[in-house]
Order: sequence, then C-alpha cells, then structure tokens
Amino acid sequence: MSAHGEIILEAKGISKTFPGVKALDDVSLTLRCGHLTALLGENGAGKSTLMSIIAGVFPPDSGEVILAGTPGSFSNPREAHEAGIAMIFQELNLVSNLTVAENIFLGREPMNRFGFIDTATMNRHAAALLERLDLAVDPATSLGSLRVGQQQIVEIAKAISTDARVLIMDEPTSAITEHEIEVLFGIIGNLKRRGVAIAYITHKLEELTRIGDDAVVMRDGRIVGAAPLKDLTHSTIVNMMVGRETKKISHRASTAPGSEALRVENISLNHPDRPGDFLLRDINFDVRRGEVLGIFGLMGAGRTELLEVIFGLHPASATGSIHIDGQPATIKSPTDAIELGLALAPEDRKREGLVLGMSVAENASLACLPRLERFGFLNEAAERQLVGAAIDRFRVKTPSQKQMIRNLSGGNQQKVILGKWLATEPAVLLLDEPTRGIDVNAKGEIYTLIEELVTDGLAVIVVSSELPEILTLSDHIIVLCEGRKTAEFDRKNADEESIMNAALPKEASKMIKAK
Repeated sequence: MSAHGEIILEAKGISKTFPGVKALDDVSLTLRCGHLTALLGENGAGKSTLMSIIAGVFPPDSGEVILAGTPGSFSNPREAHEAGIAMIFQELNLVSNLTVAENIFLGREPMNRFGFIDTATMNRHAAALLERLDLAVDPATSLGSLRVGQQQIVEIAKAISTDARVLIMDEPTSAITEHEIEVLFGIIGNLKRRGVAIAYITHKLEELTRIGDDAVVMRDGRIVGAAPLKDLTHSTIVNMMVGRETKKISHRASTAPGSEALRVENISLNHPDRPGDFLLRDINFDVRRGEVLGIFGLMGAGRTELLEVIFGLHPASATGSIHIDGQPATIKSPTDAIELGLALAPEDRKREGLVLGMSVAENASLACLPRLERFGFLNEAAERQLVGAAIDRFRVKTPSQKQMIRNLSGGNQQKVILGKWLATEPAVLLLDEPTRGIDVNAKGEIYTLIEELVTDGLAVIVVSSELPEILTLSDHIIVLCEGRKTAEFDRKNADEESIMNAALPKEASKMIKAK
C-alpha cells in the first residue's frame, strides 16, 4: 500500500455525454491514500457518472484515469477491480436469485482441488464479513428475500472483501440503520488507517465531520469547488452545490386535520418462511385528510411490509381490516388500492417504482392509462399534457419527455414516480423512504410538495429511516419494532430519544439505558 497522503488515482479531463445530456464536462479529480474525499452535489451533478467511469462501468468520451502513476482506462468493472478499484453502488449491483455469499464473491469464488466452487469456504468467509457488519443473515439465504437495507449491507460486504486500493462508496448509508452506520464508519476508519483511498458520495453532510478529509463539489457536470472539509461550512457547501441561496428546511406548519381518510385495524402479516411467526402483528392506526402520519422503525420492523399490506400486495397472508373514508374496503390487489384512492411510492424505485426500458413519459403516465385512452388507443396529446404538468411541478431535469428514465439521476427518477402517482388523484399517498438518495435541495422541494398536498386535503403516510425527516414532516408518529406498534406520538410530545427508545427491541433498550 502506498504512503498515507500520496496520490493514488487521478482522473484528468473526463467528459461524458448521454443522449441529450452532458453528464461530465472536462472533470479532473485526485484521490489520496488514507483520505476520504467527499463528492458532493445535487442529483444530476455528475457524481455517480464520474465514479462509474473510474470503476469501469462505462468509458469516458475523453480524458483518462491514472492509477498509481500508470495511465489507462478500464473497459469493464472486472478490469477496474483487478487493478484495485472497488465500488459500492447506490443502485444495488447484485443478483437477486443468488445467495448472499454468491453475491459477495461473484467472479471470485474459492475453488476446491477438483476445480469446483468451495461453497463451505465461501459461506464461512461471507459469514465473517457479515459479522463485521453486524448483519444477522445466513450467507446461504437468497438475496432476493432481503429488504433493500439488508441488500445494501451485502453490497458493502462485497466491496470490503477485496484488497482494494481505491474504494468508491455511492450513498452507502442511504438505506441502513443508525447502528449499521456506526459499524460502517468504524470500518471506514480502519480502511483509512490501512491507506485505502475512499471516494464517498453522500447527501448527508452531517456524516462528513466524522469521516471526511476533503470535499469536491460538483454542479451541472463540472467541479465548482474543492477544499479540505475543515475549511468549508455547511452553508458554503450547499451554496456551491446549488449555485444559489437555499431555504433552511424547517418543521412543516401544522394544519387542522379533516375527516378520516384511512383507518387500519388489527393488521397482521404471516411470515413467509416460518409457520406460526409473523412480520406484522395487530397494527392499528388512522390518518386524516390534511395530515402527515410518520412511521418509524429500524430495519426489520415491518414498515415497508405494512404499506405493502395496505396496498394489496399480500392478500393471501395478511389479516385485519381497512377503512377508507369511513367505509370498509376490500383490497386484494394494487389495482383495488388504486381504484379506492391509494397510491404507493415504493422504497426501491428502480426495481418496483419504474420500468427502466421506458421513457419518462411512459413511466409518468403508467398509473393512469385508462384516463388517457380514446377509442381504445392512447391519446398522445393528453399524455404529453399530463406528463408536462408533472415535469413542471416537480422540476424534473430531463431534455424531453422521450428521454429514457434510466438516464435520469436518482432524484429525478423519484420525482417522476411521485408525479406518476399524483396523476391518479389519490386520497391517501403512501411514501416509502421518499428522499432516499436525494440531495438537500431536492429534499427541500419534496418537503414543500408534501406540505402543499396536505394543505390541499391529501392524507400522507411517510416511512423514513431518518428521524429528523420524521420529526420535520409528521403531525402524528407511530413507531414499529419487530412487527408491532410500540409507541404513538403527537408532534408536540415527540423527540428523537423517545422515538428511538420505542424503536429498539426491549433487551437492546435496557442495555442502552444501563450504560
């Protein structure tokens, strides 16, 4: 490993254009051994594109990457990996039908003396990595059965399993719990002491005071500032990111709630693999028009599963009753839910919220196609009008409605999802991690939009892993722990400590109080 502080990687004059989008324009970057360099910027600034070029995901149009003094470029991730560059992707780069261990060691499987994969050794090494990351999952478990946050930990395990000289982390904490973040930060500290150069993309600026050394700020495909983090203030970074003064995000103003929009009673969900066990047990709550209900819980608490049950995704294994506008509702499928005025923006936007092979327009209009039909054919003029209104309202950065949705940044993809569901004119909007992977300015825009929707009489349910977000948005908060509702708070009596204590399993909570 090179000496601490020595330059290990240089990207020089990198440019990249996608159809209709200049993603990078003559960008240069330096990474040093033992330093964590934070890459900051709004969604669409070019951060992930630059890192993907360094990691060999796709080639630059111009420019070069110099690793340890040797110029070159990588035609694929395997070449970059073999040279000592590993990347943790925000949009998970895993194979759902393989096991956890198979994903961690994909392409690097240990072999026995007969030339076959040594599954026992692979599982043993994977188990050790998972233990370091405090993820209690059998390495032989199918990856597709894990929640997004657990899959994120597997992605991290995959990256740190190598002896990489350069480690790229793209929003590694966007879907993991506070405890898992603490474990990850400890590992980052160890990697830095070993001399690993780390490029770290994040929108959570508060993380950087603990782990960061340098900052590079990008905007519109260019680098607009670079300095040691100790020389930069939060407001300076944000102003460079957006190129303008930003409004400080404050608590949403309370509004007088209206009539009951949704009530769930005794919602339970059987565990798919353990007969007699459950993922949810006897959940009760209601939300009124003009109100935001926040749902908080740690990984495995059942937050996502609760929204899925309400939206009709588990009709065979869920029990309980749902009332909409005071009337009993039978929801056996998402189609039933949509017809009854429910909308769900899912946690995993790429796998569950979008059709990546379609355009922005096709994705934005997908949930309300019956309204856009004329004599059995799509009314393209009506679709253009609907999609145009959504693009304007959400300030979606796209060169045209025909742009492929996969070419948009994560934040702009999320805006398209919200636009798609609001086009159905729902009475209740279910938001599962609505600002995951979204920059601070776009997050403020989402918060403002939620306030506007609630003011207009919509009922909103927000699931979030971020306590400040829950406290900022919610009029009313419920806390889940291991599939049960453990606490309920009004805004006036909610605080981070009380909510977190309710979210912890009883034994863990006792241990914390004893310290």
